[in-house]
Amino acid sequence: MAKKMKSNVFIQSANDLVTSREKTRAGFIALALEKNYLAVPYIEEAKALKSLASRIKKPNDLLEVNELRVGLLTASGLSEKSLNHLTEDDKTLAIKGLIEKFLEPAGEDFIDELVYRYLLTKGDALGGKARNLAGVLGERKFLRSLLSVFNLAGIEYQWKTNDTGTWLSKLEDDTGIEKRINGLFWSKNKVNRLLIMNITIPVVKKNVDLSILEGIPDDLKKGKQSIIHDINSYIALGELKGGLDPAGADEHWKTANSALERIRKSFVKKKKKPQTFFIGAAIENSMASEIFKQMKSGQLNNAANLTDDDQLTSICKWIINL
Repeated sequence: MAKKMKSNVFIQSANDLVTSREKTRAGFIALALEKNYLAVPYIEEAKALKSLASRIKKPNDLLEVNELRVGLLTASGLSEKSLNHLTEDDKTLAIKGLIEKFLEPAGEDFIDELVYRYLLTKGDALGGKARNLAGVLGERKFLRSLLSVFNLAGIEYQWKTNDTGTWLSKLEDDTGIEKRINGLFWSKNKVNRLLIMNITIPVVKKNVDLSILEGIPDDLKKGKQSIIHDINSYIALGELKGGLDPAGADEHWKTANSALERIRKSFVKKKKKPQTFFIGAAIENSMASEIFKQMKSGQLNNAANLTDDDQLTSICKWIINL
């Protein structure tokens, strides 16, 4: 039993997995700062809108300024997606509604009213990005830790860009590349490993956050020739939950635990047993006990609290040495 727990030496009890109040608070502050960075383009656009509109004397004259049309449509409450389904006449009608119902009643303050309504619509867009932000930041933190372990061990690696899908060699200055990665390749002791993020595993028929396979980048072909269809290639599969809210912690674990159990059952049917692991930012007492119990029994091969640098480094080292 003790041997099974050597996977993460910084976890000796369930309490070690629990996210502290200090880490939760620090995480929320970091999340708030990131939201503010995301808001910068919207704030700057609103400033530009106010400046461009300041020369307009009457709300109705806004219709004649083509360079303000997109801003007016946004202030009307129309999202970018909705514009694809509207004709130019429909768009003009929306702008006229904005002017008649909101800008004209505002009197001399119609420009401020225009800017406020522009920001309201952009706030929805920001909210959409922010809803996924905790998960994105969680992935970035995990990748940054993994890259750090690579660098300290002197291990060369290749990384796959999340925009073009191109595989690139390790950069001399890798600042910020964790924002652009969705795959890694490394070789250690003549063993090739691929880490692929957020892909649908054919045998599981569901998306898996982190998949580690034995292979090289060229094995990731299109269609059924890809290594992801080779059940013998899977070394380990894991779930990563970056959500910070303690109130949602149990739900994140239930989702991850169900996914991990589905992975195990799918592979057992094929008489295979890849390792499974879990990394989470918000871990409360009840789920910590369950995670620790699974680690002791060997049902879960490894786990780490994303907010604990020692645990995160340990699981990254474990991944690199699989």
